[in-house]
Amino acid sequence: MPAGTPVKAKKKKPSVLKRIRQTERRTAVNRANKTRFRNAVKRFRAALAARDLARAEQLYRRTMSALDRAIQKGVLHENTANRYKSRLTLAYNALRTASA
Repeated sequence: MPAGTPVKAKKKKPSVLKRIRQTERRTAVNRANKTRFRNAVKRFRAALAARDLARAEQLYRRTMSALDRAIQKGVLHENTANRYKSRLTLAYNALRTASA
């Protein structure tokens, strides 16, 4: 087609419109779940970096719970979440032994 030629818009079927609505809803839910676990990990890492054992102890269970929930919701693959949990636990244990 030559440049500037108008393109005729194709009408969308009801099933396509429904799929679009479902995708938008699911995207919003997935984004919220992803944000929740990312913020939990970010807060926990900040506490570890600040060498704040009291805060890290507070956030440890919440962070692990957020990662487990992300697995359940299908936001994270189980192996990926387990890798996060392992590395965060190693850092947390190192902080605990260093402060003891």
